[in-house]
Amino acid sequence: MIRILTLCFLFISTLCFSQTKSSFKNLDVFELEWAVNPEISPDGNRVVYQRSGFDIMNDRKQSRLWMMNADGSNHIKLTSNEVSESNPKWSPDGSKIAFTSSTENGSEIFVHWLATGKTAKLTQLEKSPSGLSWSPDGKHIAFLMTVPEAQPTLVKAPKKPEGAKWAEHPRVTTRLKYEADGSGYIQPGFKHLFIVSADGGSPRQISSGNFKYGSPQWSKDGKSLFFSGNLIADWDYDFRNSEIYTIDIATGKTSALTDRKGPDHSLAISPNGKQIAYIGFDDKVQTYQVNHMYVMDSDGTNKKQINTGLDRSPNNLTWSVDGKGLYFQYDNTGNTKIGYTTLSGKTSKIADNLGGTSIGRPYGGGSYSLSENGTIAFTQTTPSYPSEVAVVKKGKTIKISHLNEDILPFRTLGKVEEIWYKSTIDGNDIQGWIAYPPNFDASKKHPLLVENHGGPISNYGDRFSPEIQLYASAGYVVFYPNPRGSTSYGEKFGNLLYHNYPGNDYDDVMDGVDAVISKGYINPKELYVTGGSAGGIMSAWMIGKNNRFKAAAVIKPVMNWISKTLTADNYYGYANSRYPGQPWENFETYWKFSPLSLVGNIQTPTLVMVGTEDRRTPLSEAKQLYSALKIRKIETALVEIPGAYHLIVNRPSQLITKVDHIIAWFERYRDK
Repeated sequence: MIRILTLCFLFISTLCFSQTKSSFKNLDVFELEWAVNPEISPDGNRVVYQRSGFDIMNDRKQSRLWMMNADGSNHIKLTSNEVSESNPKWSPDGSKIAFTSSTENGSEIFVHWLATGKTAKLTQLEKSPSGLSWSPDGKHIAFLMTVPEAQPTLVKAPKKPEGAKWAEHPRVTTRLKYEADGSGYIQPGFKHLFIVSADGGSPRQISSGNFKYGSPQWSKDGKSLFFSGNLIADWDYDFRNSEIYTIDIATGKTSALTDRKGPDHSLAISPNGKQIAYIGFDDKVQTYQVNHMYVMDSDGTNKKQINTGLDRSPNNLTWSVDGKGLYFQYDNTGNTKIGYTTLSGKTSKIADNLGGTSIGRPYGGGSYSLSENGTIAFTQTTPSYPSEVAVVKKGKTIKISHLNEDILPFRTLGKVEEIWYKSTIDGNDIQGWIAYPPNFDASKKHPLLVENHGGPISNYGDRFSPEIQLYASAGYVVFYPNPRGSTSYGEKFGNLLYHNYPGNDYDDVMDGVDAVISKGYINPKELYVTGGSAGGIMSAWMIGKNNRFKAAAVIKPVMNWISKTLTADNYYGYANSRYPGQPWENFETYWKFSPLSLVGNIQTPTLVMVGTEDRRTPLSEAKQLYSALKIRKIETALVEIPGAYHLIVNRPSQLITKVDHIIAWFERYRDK
């Protein structure tokens, strides 16, 4: 009898479990968690990382530091604080962890002692610190911090009567770059290098002058700092350039170690302190250039390129413990990997699937760290989960965190598969991905939703994306391609948009649409298109070029390259690298590649969406499309997301409302 009851209980439990498994829904976004910045201890035994997620009550991202053993055991919160914590850095002896954390007065530097479990605030800073770096002896921490400057003025205001309430003084700007998307107006000031005792105390400013300083790294003897920056007088106009510098801590004397035209950055000091590895390229002023890896002596002599033979941009360089080679990460065909190269260029792959920290669409990202025993900790992702902590030990990769086990096993996610097809323009191989609705039935006809990526110098890949999953859950087959101009396919492929954007990337996307339709499960009369930023440009371009789509959602687009170039926060950065010359020098070309030039062809019902604080593709760009369509009596709607900047989904509710509006717009035109 007991056995019968037990079997009945197990049957009912299994039935209940199967009944609770549903498709991914919009409110599930608030349940997601992901790992960021995993830092493995010097001895390789423990990993500290940022455990990130969403606060449903405050509609914000949140981040706390957690730690676990390298086998995934003893998973604990690092401190008892319930505030934002980030950027953990192990001390050289592994006894302490420095990190930044928010306080009532802004971000500060904290230290946590492993032996006692105690945490202390080291600083009381005027501005937020970044780029923490421990000295070799563990006695000091170097960091980067903005030093404010006074606002410029043109006139001296008359003295107002006591108690009078006058308007605020005007804001005067004399800088080339005076605002930034995501933060708005940039208060005058310059970032400088500082050092503070690891036991606390007053920080000491090391650098000086109105220049562009980057994050510091210590020399082996602890007497100087290395950094990437731009210390020429015209640095703001020579914005693509940077050099590797060294600064003497005692005297502040600064010396340049590189001197070419082009960026040199992302430096890494060898274990014996005698060499510096770094990344850069000779600037040819084109749309896309692959970064290369270099090594030089610590005094700037004996520079040489390490020829990895990959034709991919490396980043995040880390020396091997024996100093004979370098670890790095790179994107290859939409997947981020960890590689290793000897100094002679013999290269091997160490791990796949790094990323998953870009919560929204399936972009790259993520990081790794290396211990003294060769164990690597990194952020790992697949289309089935956001970034988790994984380790590579003796060639074997193991996922050691399981942050979403409370939600994703109870959801039926859309299956994601890769697709390759040929460009009809020049025969190039083009890669994309297809996400299917949960419980997909290939014998039926389904609507196709095309999702265009931003950049355009960027890539989508086989990474988790809540936005893609929400589209699939709504019943759409989702196609997201990497047309020409996308990264992770080499410099030639990425540079095919040079002076031709938008151009044949349009044909690559449409070739992909036809390739998916040829599989037989798509209703060719049920096509929809969307995308944000450069993806918004492409979406507007597509409906200006053809009328095959039943509806479109154009998100934060550029519609007019002339107005965009002179109003966006990065307005000065496009001359010659995208189109020849400035707009007033080459009006015809700028207009030729503006989607607004095609607006007279558009017949597609179009939703236009933008954040009200977007400074990268300003609100005026979206309004140009909306107003033109309204004047032409084309079905359209303008959706403005209050307070959102270019990263329109920075807050979780914004991600949800973005997707909900797009789906609702498409559903208006669906054949039921």
